[in-house]
Amino acid sequence: MPARRDRFTAGEGAGGTEADADTPESSGARRLPGLSLKGRALKYLAQREHSRLELQRKLAPHAESAEAIDPVLDELEARGFLSAERFVQSVLYRKGSRYGAARVQAELAQHRLPPELAQAARAQLRETEFSRAQSVWARKFGQAPASPEERARQMRFLAGRGFAGDTVRAVLRAADNGEWPADDASADASDDQAQG
Repeated sequence: MPARRDRFTAGEGAGGTEADADTPESSGARRLPGLSLKGRALKYLAQREHSRLELQRKLAPHAESAEAIDPVLDELEARGFLSAERFVQSVLYRKGSRYGAARVQAELAQHRLPPELAQAARAQLRETEFSRAQSVWARKFGQAPASPEERARQMRFLAGRGFAGDTVRAVLRAADNGEWPADDASADASDDQAQG
């Protein structure tokens, strides 16, 4: 074993030494100081969709002036790399299955999106609020509360996730009655799709 310790302390192993951390080879792979604003924006957009406001905030520390950011974002929007519609759909996809309409709307409001997109997202969330709440409840609890304390705990959990009070009560009422309206809701949704 002594040979292995020597190898690690010499900086050849996975641990390395402080001197190794300052070499150009090791720090150059993690930080890319030469990226332009457009390159940084594309790097962020390659990871996930961003709103215009979010990209402005992320690019601000790297820009010489605030005015330098807007032309870059305008170009990205013109070329289709930056899209408010895709951002909204991305947030709905990522957060919609785990959170209620209030919580998702609050996140979207932070990004100062066009009003028509926010209204469309709100309508889409309200349509599926009950089924999403029931799905979250089933994953977390799966059975009706046995005591008033347990009922309160389940209600607090769903409310904390951003589901409306009437939706939370409806989910727990359905659980108390042994009903699983999620099947009915999916049947209704498939009927709506067949008609539309």
